Amino acid sequence: MKRRMEINGLMVEAEYPDRTVEAIFLPLLAGLGRMQRECGRRLIVFLAAPPATGKSTLVKFLTELSEETAGLMPVTAVGMDGFHHYQEYLLSHTVLRDGKELPMTHVKGAPISFDLAAFAERLSQVRTEARCPWPEYDRKLHDPVDGAVLIEGEIVIVEGNYLLLDEDGWRDLRSHADYTVRILAEEEQVRDRLIWRRTVNGVGQEEAEYMVDNSDLPNVRLCMERSMEGDLTLRLTEDRDFVLAGGKLP
Repeated sequence: MKRRMEINGLMVEAEYPDRTVEAIFLPLLAGLGRMQRECGRRLIVFLAAPPATGKSTLVKFLTELSEETAGLMPVTAVGMDGFHHYQEYLLSHTVLRDGKELPMTHVKGAPISFDLAAFAERLSQVRTEARCPWPEYDRKLHDPVDGAVLIEGEIVIVEGNYLLLDEDGWRDLRSHADYTVRILAEEEQVRDRLIWRRTVNGVGQEEAEYMVDNSDLPNVRLCMERSMEGDLTLRLTEDRDFVLAGGKLP
């Protein structure tokens, strides 16, 4: 099944085998619908994964699939990237790394570059408010756009790198989720994807490799090594498909 979709201000193409749609995606959406009807309130789902595993594309695909499939409850997909600190903040603040004081822009994408308090507060609002605005990160602007999405539906999937991070402050986020999905991937396949992302945006191959190895991969390793287990675990395959790797469907 193929789709062309806008993700974070950019057009991307996504294609998933019919077997994956039938065996994983449709049962997942059907199960979330049952959970929502049983609890009788808005359902919040976390999808946690390292960078470059296709999580934003996947949740957008699930949104469209839920809207076009009879019997499924429509889902709303949002990301935690909208809670990046603004570029102005990152430029005016520093962080200590390996004994050196660096502009926070050098670690953009690391947990410290997110406004965790604002993120947790907005998740609480999603639980209690019928209509809740949500920010999105625009890769063209390199900044969040507040209120880009209005959450009104009964099932909300939140995707992000650190939703299941087992560190102080971050681990408390899990209390906001009714169901969690974690995606696993091999470091090398993620590295290749991250380098490709940078080169298509005009960065030279050698510089892209340096930036990925020194900036992106530490965040990838943090996600893979310091995340809690999800209720469902999927693994990214070499051909960008997903297979069940643990837990159970709702």
